[in-house]
Amino acid sequence: MIELQEVRKVFHAGRPNEQVAVAGVSLTLEAGKLTVFRGPSGSGKTTLLSLIGCMARPTSGRIFLKGREITSLPVRFLTDLRRRTFGFIFQQFHLLAGVSVLENVMLPAYPLGEKYRHLRARALGWLERLGLLSKAGAKAEWLSGGEAQRVAIARALINDPDILIADEPTAHLDTRLSREFMALMADFRAAGTTILIASHDPLVHEAPAVDRVVDLRDGRLLTPEAPG
Repeated sequence: MIELQEVRKVFHAGRPNEQVAVAGVSLTLEAGKLTVFRGPSGSGKTTLLSLIGCMARPTSGRIFLKGREITSLPVRFLTDLRRRTFGFIFQQFHLLAGVSVLENVMLPAYPLGEKYRHLRARALGWLERLGLLSKAGAKAEWLSGGEAQRVAIARALINDPDILIADEPTAHLDTRLSREFMALMADFRAAGTTILIASHDPLVHEAPAVDRVVDLRDGRLLTPEAPG
């Protein structure tokens, strides 16, 4: 379970260009569920997911993961927690050009020190499951949009994360590929993975696997949770 208590994130605090990206959000997210954060550009969706995923620290407030407060952990512990707990799928995929699909998938696991042959076998297993085994030796820039996204999914899953975070994952996909993506998310949800998606795409909001849609605007929940 993930719990946020009065979480705020302010950029350029005290300056003329101060921006409140997240404004006192309190929220509880159940484990094993698929939650979509919905809102227009600038609503705070991406910032909120970056705070939950330990990619940034809140300006104030507290975040708990499985009952443990993670807000004030030292950087090295926060980094290790992020690597072992979260998998990230970014809007732009961020695959490394000139590097093979297999190496792109294995990249996030290298800092954990696993034996190469075990890591390689797991990466190949994910590529096979996602229908990309034949592309393992191909360069990332040779892939189609749908193939690149599936590689990004494999990379996000390489460390067997409990929580999968996706930021506008269908922004550059057509209708068919968007539905395929949500079908994959449904499979992972069924396997017990907690999934958090930031999106303004109706194909995402309305997918059958979605358990909850959280609406945001100007860094606030449109329907705040009742205390308790």
